[in-house]
Amino acid sequence: MKKPVMNIEKPAWMTFSLVFAVCLAVGVAISLARPASAAPSPAQGWPGETGYATSETCSTCHRDIHETWSGTLHSQAFSSPIFQEDWVKQGLTVSCLECHTTGFDSETGEYAEEGVACEACHGPMQQGHPTNPMPITPDYTLCAKCHKTTTDEWQASKHGQVSLDCEACHNPHSQEPRAETVTELCTNCHKDTGTSFTHGTHANSGLSCSDCHMSATSHTASTGGLFATGHTFMVGSEACINCHKDTVHTRDTIVKLSGEQTGEALSAEELEKLVSEKEQAIQSLEAQNTVRLYTGLIQGSIVGLIVGGVAAWVVSQRIRIVEVEENDDTEEKK
Repeated sequence: MKKPVMNIEKPAWMTFSLVFAVCLAVGVAISLARPASAAPSPAQGWPGETGYATSETCSTCHRDIHETWSGTLHSQAFSSPIFQEDWVKQGLTVSCLECHTTGFDSETGEYAEEGVACEACHGPMQQGHPTNPMPITPDYTLCAKCHKTTTDEWQASKHGQVSLDCEACHNPHSQEPRAETVTELCTNCHKDTGTSFTHGTHANSGLSCSDCHMSATSHTASTGGLFATGHTFMVGSEACINCHKDTVHTRDTIVKLSGEQTGEALSAEELEKLVSEKEQAIQSLEAQNTVRLYTGLIQGSIVGLIVGGVAAWVVSQRIRIVEVEENDDTEEKK
């Protein structure tokens, strides 16, 4: 009797078909659950192991922001002739690149991109972006990493005391004020300053708030690339000197500008004569004062004698009348 032969091929094909169908169904479910996006995968732009995608990759989705940023000082932080000149003077110090490049590695001295690009503030490209948003520090501490002098000044100002952060006045991408002009930006909060004489006259001369309240020394007088930027908003003497350097401590020019008329300068002899005349006038006044003092004493004495005598006579008469009345009362009682 022959034993039945099992067909091995049939179960194998059934197992393969079942597993294949399950995998196909899972793949379809995942593809339908994933949101559609026309943007390329950011990972394609990553330069090897650094983790930085560079601003060109960001511009794929954020083209308007990238175009705005391209013309700012941040984008030119490395290529700027001012930085290059100062950097050479300081011996091409590598530490300068920490603020003037993006993705700087202090151990190797290498960087991902020249200038202050997107990832200098937002950090390296994150896995899962754009589904996962890029991180950002929403206060002044982010800016303070490079702009330490400015943020130190800001902290000492009234703006810093009320925590009016950098982005309240500055657009972080364009680096422009959040208004058409600096004066319009300031008057959003400081609405009544134009009524004072100082603010009114300067405003009528075409000056803006920053001309006086953010006056600072040029960067050429600084060392190490750090210099004052006027973010204390205090008006110091240098603000006045910047415009009035020809009139400060110059009386003749000030008088001329005010419209007051003055004569020619006096010679030494004329000054001595004038002083002598003034001294004689003073001596004459002193003599007159002495005469007036003695005259006043004499007049006071005469008036005092007359008034005192009359007062004494009146009192004596009153006493005499009282005595007569008392004597009359005594005689009537007897």
